[in-house]
Order: sequence, then structure tokens, then C-alpha cells
Amino acid sequence: MAGGWFFLMITESFVLGARDFRLPGIGSYMSVAVAKGDVRAMVWAIFAMITMIVVLDQLLWRPVVVWAQKFRVEEGGSDEPTSTSWFYDWLRRSSVIDWLGSALAALRRRLGKSDQQVAHAQQTKRVQPGASHALSITLFTFLVVILLFGSYRLFLLLGQLPARGYLPIVGACGWTLGRVLLSTALGTIWTLPAGLAIGLSPRLSRIFQPIVQIAASFPAPMLFPLAIAVLKAAGVSLGWGSVVLMLLGTQWYILFNVIAGASSIPSDLGEAARSYRLSRWLRFRFLYLPAVFPYLVTGWVTAAGGAWNASIVAEYVTFKGQVMTANGLGAQISLAAEHADFPRLGACVIVMAAVVVTFNRTVWKRLYALAESRFSLSK
Repeated sequence: MAGGWFFLMITESFVLGARDFRLPGIGSYMSVAVAKGDVRAMVWAIFAMITMIVVLDQLLWRPVVVWAQKFRVEEGGSDEPTSTSWFYDWLRRSSVIDWLGSALAALRRRLGKSDQQVAHAQQTKRVQPGASHALSITLFTFLVVILLFGSYRLFLLLGQLPARGYLPIVGACGWTLGRVLLSTALGTIWTLPAGLAIGLSPRLSRIFQPIVQIAASFPAPMLFPLAIAVLKAAGVSLGWGSVVLMLLGTQWYILFNVIAGASSIPSDLGEAARSYRLSRWLRFRFLYLPAVFPYLVTGWVTAAGGAWNASIVAEYVTFKGQVMTANGLGAQISLAAEHADFPRLGACVIVMAAVVVTFNRTVWKRLYALAESRFSLSK
């Protein structure tokens, strides 16, 4: 959900060549406000966005988090809930909800006999796999034909770009890869201790988890004008500033996964560590870090993917009518889309996909195997 909010401004308002696409929504409203430099409109858009996120958190995410607590398997002595929700408590006390539950239960009992008859008829009925098999083969063949046709058209499109045109794309991809890894590393530095503190403490979880959920849901591109202004005042170029812009939207993936990993640590292990009077460093090294490592790897993967997506808007920024770019693949994609240079756009997408898949196979897959073999609490 936070990733969807992140690209709200880009998906509701973007330029492709000579065509300007705009959809009604707060994302396009904010993009127009930023383009015109209308501070009053930007403030109203931010206020509306915060209001919508808070309402959604109170009516949906907080009740879901509280409801999910009953699925935890604990053997320790701590029964203190990590989150509370007034809306969830109100639903549980609602007489209307009780009446609907009773009505549905009565309807199930009334239809129970017919359901059993239907199930018995389905079991006794002979299955004719011929029609379903033919349909599967037909759909699969249609899918293969579509893929082959798309690959052929993509090959023709890429053929329009000379071989030397790939060199700047590959070089720009190297710069973006460095920024992705740097933003992921910087995000880990603060999210790992913060996530452990929030996930291990029910009191801190009740206080900070709703704040984190709201902060993560807020679309970071709405804050880009403020961040760019601060970076320009500090004399930081967009080459380094784009790392900060990526960090604004990707750090939450790591934090949420670390919180989830810390919350899943069995309380009896924590009680045993305290009983043996292990220092904080020993607990971190031999209990907390191994326990959250699988979740941390997942956070790294999602944060890196979010950083690749964010590079398109972090390396190509419009500020007060001035276009600022950084040498990177995201800027190459934005420039190709702006000038409707589809051969270059296709080449950039292919290079990005190849680098992401290669990195997944060579780095993230090995880290997942390490997490499964050495840092699993179930083995």
C-alpha cells in the first residue's frame, strides 16, 4: 500500500512525448501544484493526504493488526497486547455485527444439507478432463503466441538503437545500482535498531507502530520539493541527493520487516536470555540478529526494488520550473519517455530488468539460502 501511495503523483500525471496524461486525483493535483510552485495548494494536498492516511489507518490497518495478534503462538508469560484499536473494539461490541453473524450462521445451517448433497454429487460424478485440458492448452498457446509477438516487436524496436547507444545506458545503470545499494545500506543503519526496539517492546509498538504506518504511507514524492530545497541550500548535488530521495521511500520496507521479525521472536527465548543475564550486545548478536535476519533479507529485497522504482523520479526532478538530472538509469528512462524515444526507453528497461534479475540470482538468492540454513528458528 505504501508503494502504491509512493507513485501516486507519477501514475496520475505523466508526460509521454507530446502527450500529457492526467487523471483526477490528489496525485495529479499535487503534481500541478509543484509545477506551478503553488505552496498553498501543496499544503492543502499534504493535509488531505495525511487525513486520508490517518482515517485509513484507524478504520482498516489498525484493526487488522490487532485482529492478527490472536494468531501468534507464544509459550512465554507475556500476554500484553502490542496494539489496540477503538474501531476493532467497537466492531466486536456491535449488536449489528452480532445479528449479521447469527443470520449467516442460521443460513449456513439451513443450507448445510444441500451443501452435503452437492459435495456428494461432485464426488460421485465422473470427471471429464478432456474439455479442461483442451482449454488449458488453448490458453497456454495463446499466451505463448502473444509473448513471441511481443518479443519480435521488442527486437525490432531495439534494433533501431545503434550498438554504441547501449554504452551510456550500461554506465548509467552502474551509477543507479550504486545508489540503490547505498540507500539500502543507509536505511539499514537506523531501521535495524529502531525495528528491534519497536518489535520487542509492546509499549513502544503501541506508540510508534501507528506513527510508522502513517509515515510510510505518505507519498515521498510530495516531500521532494522540500528535500530538494534543503539539499540545494546545503550545496548537495542531485547525484548524491537522489540517494536521499530514494531513502525517503524505501527505508520503510526494511523497518516493517524488522518489526515483524522482532515481534515473531518467541518470548521464552527473550526470557531465557534475561535469566542468563546476557548483555545487550550478546542478545543482539546471538538472538535478535539471527532471528530477524530472514526478515531483514526480505526487507533488503523489497527496499532495493523500491529504490530501483524510485530512481525514475529521484534522478530526474523538476523544481521551480527547472529540470535537475543525475547520471543514472532512472534519468535515462525519464528523458526517453519525455522525448518519446521508444528504442532507448526499451533498451533502458531491458538493461534494468537484466541487472535486477542477475543481482537477485547472485546475491539475494544466496542470502535467502543462508537465512534458511543458518538463521531459522524452526530448524
